[in-house]
Amino acid sequence: MRIEEYLEWQGPILEERLARRVAHRGQYEAKVWEAMEYSLMAGGKRLRPLMLLLGAGAVSGCCAQEVFDRVYPFAEALEMIHTYSLIHDDLPAMDDDDYRRGRLTNHKVFGEAIAILAGDGLLNLAYETMIEALAQDPAPGKILAARTIAHAAGPKGMVAGQTADMLAEQQKATAAHLDFIEENKTGQLITAALVAGAQAAGGSEKQIFVMKRAGRAFGKAFQIQDDILEIEGDEQELGKPVGSDAEKDKVTFVTIYGIQKAKEMAAGLSKEAAEALRDFPNEAGDLLREWIQALIYRKK
Repeated sequence: MRIEEYLEWQGPILEERLARRVAHRGQYEAKVWEAMEYSLMAGGKRLRPLMLLLGAGAVSGCCAQEVFDRVYPFAEALEMIHTYSLIHDDLPAMDDDDYRRGRLTNHKVFGEAIAILAGDGLLNLAYETMIEALAQDPAPGKILAARTIAHAAGPKGMVAGQTADMLAEQQKATAAHLDFIEENKTGQLITAALVAGAQAAGGSEKQIFVMKRAGRAFGKAFQIQDDILEIEGDEQELGKPVGSDAEKDKVTFVTIYGIQKAKEMAAGLSKEAAEALRDFPNEAGDLLREWIQALIYRKK
């Protein structure tokens, strides 16, 4: 199986499951559910949830629907958390962006108050989704997976990275400061995808350690490529304007290291992640390696 076949297989299943999560409508709160659905169902790569499934498959030794079904609630929760972070990141108080994934951002459609509530709603729905899964099967590995995801999203993870990113706008950020921002704002959720998938599927301590190593390397490479696309990307392909980081005078890997060095760093980190995943000589491990290489040279 190639990565395109995997995405064509699991992509529609994930979309259907996510759509069911935000299908609720009530008499008084319908608007916030509409806003939650607007952003959650806006498409995108679905990188984190689909990587979580492959992480589970890699430690289980196979790509099988029964393996994926056991960990799907954690994959759905991860995508809801990622989407909530994008809604809040686009707000005027944060990055103040008008477009995301080729259409108006949430606050541009629903207003700032509903956008904030939509993000809050998705974050809490993510935790509810994981807790429901644990109530049905409180396996130790699944409990660890829920903790991994919660930690990655919280004040020692993504929230810490976002905070550092906002504060960096008030001072000249160093390379060390930028590394902290990347590791937490972007890298934590990507690493959590591989680690939580492995944990939820009952992976060993060694397997989880390898997933963490691969996730950290790939997460940094992914962010570097994002910074490169901010300079060289095509607005039509990206679905959002390019050059906004430069306009806001934001420090990125490109501004610190230059674009050629940034490309070399992304390639090296991608190779490091792929090499780590050779510990999983099975179909899911192969798919992860193939996808990582493709994503580092992506155009959107």
